Amino acid sequence: MAEILISDPTLRDGNHAVKHQLSAQQIRSYAAAANAARIPVVEVGHGNGLGASSLQVGQALLSDREMLRIAREQLTDVKLQAFGIPGFAKLPDLDGALEEGADLFRVGTHCTEADLTERHITYLRGHSKPVHGVLMMCHMTTVGDLVEQARKMEAYGASGAIVMDSAGALLIDDVRRRVSALVEGTGMAVGYHGHENVSLGVANSIAAVEEGATILDGTARGFGAGAGNTQLEVLVAVLQRLGHETGIDLYRLLEAADLAERELVQTIPTTDSVTIVSGLAGVFSGYSRPVRRIAQEFGVDPRDVFFALGKREVIAGQEDVILEVAAELREHLEVQVDIQVEIREGVA
Repeated sequence: MAEILISDPTLRDGNHAVKHQLSAQQIRSYAAAANAARIPVVEVGHGNGLGASSLQVGQALLSDREMLRIAREQLTDVKLQAFGIPGFAKLPDLDGALEEGADLFRVGTHCTEADLTERHITYLRGHSKPVHGVLMMCHMTTVGDLVEQARKMEAYGASGAIVMDSAGALLIDDVRRRVSALVEGTGMAVGYHGHENVSLGVANSIAAVEEGATILDGTARGFGAGAGNTQLEVLVAVLQRLGHETGIDLYRLLEAADLAERELVQTIPTTDSVTIVSGLAGVFSGYSRPVRRIAQEFGVDPRDVFFALGKREVIAGQEDVILEVAAELREHLEVQVDIQVEIREGVA
């Protein structure tokens, strides 16, 4: 059976679930537990990565450098990974992560915009750091185009391509087609990052492995945006049951997940009516909180908001569109009410 590299973004993707407010003690505690469990790669930072802390997408409690430094002190036996999205992450942000001891980097972009990653990937490769390209919202383009985008990242120097199902929208065959095409069409290692909007995180991950993926992501207790990420401890247990080697101590991993539930997770992520619709609509999982809040403020159904956002093909970083959609839905409701009143008055 293949050896699978497990990457754990609990301390990055999980930050979405707590409005980017992970504290120094929370990062320290989980990083120490992850190190004890021998999780090979631990990703740390603001939910949207380096340089993303802002009023628009959420201000983090700690700076990028503080988060990385705290984790680095605990990760004595495993690798520290930093994530950056061009537009948020500038070269000085990459420098900061390099200085704080990041071993690996991921550079992510919308699945049709790999051109934007060239500067960041080449810069990091110039510092002799391994880089994986991340194709976010990967359901929003064709399989053929996904391969072309991955090849661009490979040409820039990336050694891996991560299929990121940011909306939890992919079904098992969708994952199979994308992963197998990347394995056949590039010379890079291929990975899969899932979300649980339709409860397929583990199943999709196993399907990815069966198609040749050698990198999988998961978070403790599924700690992450919306319905949460692929649940790490379940994923590793299933991989071990299937005979795949991860190098992780399962008991210590289970203890790390218990610690995460006690100390990190305010509410354990779950697949509910709204997150199911989010996945069906193909909308970024990180929009779960703002959609629920804005829908309540405008007195509209959050499910309608998600379907409307899906029709507009909204991606991460377009939070202002949520307000536009909610306002339009509210206006539509008011018109319907006025029509009903006119009908009743006419009958009377």
